[in-house]
Amino acid sequence: MTTLVHREVRGGIATITLDSPGNRNALSIRLLGDLERALDRAIGDADVRVIVLTGTGPVFCSGADLKEQAPAPNAMPHDAPVTASFPEIMSLIWGSPKPVICRLNGTARAGGLGLVAACDFAIAPDSATFAFSEVRLGVVPAMISVTVLRRLDPRAAAEYFLTGEVFSAARAAEIGLLTRAVPAEELDATVARYAGMLLRGGPEALAITKQLVRTVPGLSVDEGMRQMAELSAQRFTSREGQEGIRAFMEKRPASWIPAADPGQDAS
Repeated sequence: MTTLVHREVRGGIATITLDSPGNRNALSIRLLGDLERALDRAIGDADVRVIVLTGTGPVFCSGADLKEQAPAPNAMPHDAPVTASFPEIMSLIWGSPKPVICRLNGTARAGGLGLVAACDFAIAPDSATFAFSEVRLGVVPAMISVTVLRRLDPRAAAEYFLTGEVFSAARAAEIGLLTRAVPAEELDATVARYAGMLLRGGPEALAITKQLVRTVPGLSVDEGMRQMAELSAQRFTSREGQEGIRAFMEKRPASWIPAADPGQDAS
């Protein structure tokens, strides 16, 4: 049985590709299982510094595989459809110590937007469209709300969660769902630029800074200052911090920056 998710590692970047274009990369049980394994492997690979999540075909991800969600002929009303490991996958992406860039190859809908919101960066072609279509099916954007509502402007969340209206990539960037919406011909160069900048950051510093972005706004000013003063002192004296300072003073690349294109590992 062929895998529905492919993984390629080159120059410290693991590219994970959803490859089920026949059903618009829908979140089938098989695809979810393959995706979880690919993410686990990338996060645990010491040679991987940045993860890029993308897809094949004109659609990044259409959301749940509705064929699998349809009730069986003899199913009881309380028999819930199988959701496989989707919550765990969003948690893996959200909590990854390595930055994750979502390279949207096209449109995304419903559950696919949960993946987009879980990533640290999301870059899409300006021709892509988006919609939280759940309410139009009589269901709700429950699981994806955990990541999406941490990204979207509250008014915009109410607008698009409640109406199911389709909106543009430019609007998605405006409300916080996307980092950038760019012309299709600039998509790869934009993703490469972000990945290249991330490779220059210390691995430990990146993992800690990911947490700062999410936790510091919830602290009081006094408590935030206290905790951040301690953390700042720790990082300046850490092995990674000392190496970064020495590299800057010696005008050389830091030891964590990968050598140019050391090869490729594909699976």
